[in-house]
Amino acid sequence: MSPTERLVVALDVPSASEALRLAEALKGRVGMLKIGLELFCAEGPAFVKSVQRFAPVFLDLKLHDIPTTVKRALETLLPLDPRLINIHAQGGPSMIQAAAEAVRAHRGRGGQTELLAVTVLTSLDREALAAYGLAMEPAELALNLATLSQRHGADGVVCSALEVTQLRQACGSGFSFLTPGIRPRGADSQDQARVVTPDQALRNGSTWLVVGRPITHAPDPAEAADRILADMALA
Repeated sequence: MSPTERLVVALDVPSASEALRLAEALKGRVGMLKIGLELFCAEGPAFVKSVQRFAPVFLDLKLHDIPTTVKRALETLLPLDPRLINIHAQGGPSMIQAAAEAVRAHRGRGGQTELLAVTVLTSLDREALAAYGLAMEPAELALNLATLSQRHGADGVVCSALEVTQLRQACGSGFSFLTPGIRPRGADSQDQARVVTPDQALRNGSTWLVVGRPITHAPDPAEAADRILADMALA
């Protein structure tokens, strides 16, 4: 894939009007636009179709509930045919399998959606995991959850680019890796604890890179996207 196809821009803004202005400004520069929980709750399913006029959508809702509830929720969302949709891997084997069944059925009807499972949020570090009673590094937990997700039918995982090399070795080349926490050199990490530059993320083995505020909060989002794409081209 080209750098453009690999770039996912997070529309983490509070209103449809702002999101659509960004989507229009970034048309042709991104492979996907991410709609997260805040914007989806504010604007509803119909808004997804509005964004799809500019680029395919990654519907980032991180579903996490009992298996039946997650499967039924996906069955209501999949007619929107997002390019990617995700769940929390920590929902367990049965939940992952139920979600995978819903997505496979959708693809059997001609849909394009792939299912990703979130391993460890990039805002979490070892200290945060310890607060949950988990005495392990984020990379160790991410590896456990990635292999679990693959065994139970997910098409890929969401993880830190710091962990991709190890996860790709364990899961193989047919598995996909979407990595948030991407920051250009010199950028503020903000609320991300584990960040990586765009070129390094690709060298590590990321399939797609999610970039948010370095592009969406820039004075000229299109120019900022071009700089990210230039960084990605270095890899």
